[in-house]
Amino acid sequence: MNDDVVGIGLLGCGTVGGALVELLAAESATIAARTGLTLEIRRVAVRDVAAAAARVPSLDRSVFTNDAAAVVADPAIDVVVEVMGGIDPARELVLAALAAHKPVVTANKALLASHGPELHAAAAAARVDLLFEAAVAGGIPLVRPLRESLLGEPIRRVMGIVNGTTNYILTRMAEQGVSYDEALVEAQELGYAEADPTADVGGADAAAKAAILATIAFGVDVHVDDVATEGITGISAADIAFAHRNGYVVKLLAIAETDPGDPGRRVAVRVHPALIDHDHPLASVRLSFNAVFVEGEAVGQLMFYGPGAGGGPTASAVLGDLIDAASNRLQGSSASLGVLAPVEIVPLDELRCGYYLNVQVTDEPGVLAAVAGAFGSNGVSIRSMVQEGQGDAAGLAFITHVARESDLRATIAELDGLDAVRRIGSVIRLVGEES
Repeated sequence: MNDDVVGIGLLGCGTVGGALVELLAAESATIAARTGLTLEIRRVAVRDVAAAAARVPSLDRSVFTNDAAAVVADPAIDVVVEVMGGIDPARELVLAALAAHKPVVTANKALLASHGPELHAAAAAARVDLLFEAAVAGGIPLVRPLRESLLGEPIRRVMGIVNGTTNYILTRMAEQGVSYDEALVEAQELGYAEADPTADVGGADAAAKAAILATIAFGVDVHVDDVATEGITGISAADIAFAHRNGYVVKLLAIAETDPGDPGRRVAVRVHPALIDHDHPLASVRLSFNAVFVEGEAVGQLMFYGPGAGGGPTASAVLGDLIDAASNRLQGSSASLGVLAPVEIVPLDELRCGYYLNVQVTDEPGVLAAVAGAFGSNGVSIRSMVQEGQGDAAGLAFITHVARESDLRATIAELDGLDAVRRIGSVIRLVGEES
C-alpha cells in the first residue's frame, strides 16, 4: 500500500454520508493533484446493506456492512468518518477508533456536546485528529477559524443563528405573516424540518451547537446541560409584528460569552428567541441560512455566513476535515484543542438585558397602574408600553430598560398573581442592549 493512499471507513451513509461519497468521487482527481492524497472509501457501515448499496451505486456492494465495529477495527482503515448520529453506539466507535490511533472526522453535534471532553482527551492521548467542522453550522467554515486562526484572540462573545429550521419559520412569519403552525408545515414539506421537529423548535439542536462553540472559543469544558435553552414554540405572529413596528427582528440565537468580571473562569451559554435591531448583520439572515457573529478584543467583529444544513454543504465540511486528517496522519502530526479548563457557568438569573413582554389583561380602570406597580416594585424600569385591543382582546406590550433576569422573573410572578392579568404571553430578551 502506497503511503499516499488513505483508507476511509465510513460509519453511516444517509443524507450526509451519501453526499460525501458522491463529492469524493467527483473531486478525487483534484484532491490528488493538489494534495498528493488518494482517499479511498474501503468500508461503509449501515443498518440496511441492500438499501444503502442501491442508494449509492458508485460504491461496490461488497464495501457495505452492518458491522460498524468491524469497520473501525479493520487494519485497512486509516481514518474513520462518523456520520451516523446519536450517542450510542457512536461514542464507543469513536473512542475505539481513537484508541487504535485512527483519526476521526465527525458531524455528530449531540455526541460532542455531551461527551466532548472525553473524546478530545482520547484524541490528544492517541496523538491523532478529532475534527468536527460539520457539527456546527453545516458547510460554513467556522470551527477551524475558531480553533486555529483565532486561537490567540481574546474572544468575548460568539452569537449566531445555528438552526436553519427555526430561522426559516421565523422568516416566513415575519415576511409573509403566516402563523407558526403554517410556517412549520412549510418547513417540513421542504425538508427543512423533521417529522418530529422538537429538537429544532425546542432549541435542543442549537443548544448542542452552543456548547461546542463555547468549548472551542474559550477552551473550557461546556456540556449541553450547561446551556439555558428556550425554543420558538411560544412566538406568535403578534410578537413578530410588534418587533417589526419597533425596529426589531425576532431570531433564535445561540450565545456564548465570557463574564467581563472574570473572563477566564466564568462563561454564560444560552439559546433563546431574541429581539435584535433590524440594522444588526444577523437580522438579515433569512430562511434556512446560518450565521455566527464573533466578537473579540483585538479583531473586533467577524461574521461567518452560509448554508447551515443539507447533505451537500455538510459533506463539503466533512471532506475538508477528512483531507486535513489524512494529511496530518501521513505527516505524523495532529490538531488538538489542548487542555479544556473547568469553568463556572454563569446562572441565567444574572443576565442583564432589555425585555419585551406581552401581557393579556382585563379592560377596566386601574389595570395599567396595577401592572406598572408590579414592574416598579421589582426594580424593572419600563422603556415603552403599547396598549392593543379592547375587551377580552386587551393587551399591553412592554419593552423594559436593562434589568436583571431574576428581577424580571419576580415581576412576572407578581403580574401572574394580579386579578387584572389574564395571561402572561411572550417574554423575549433584547440582544445588543445588555449590560
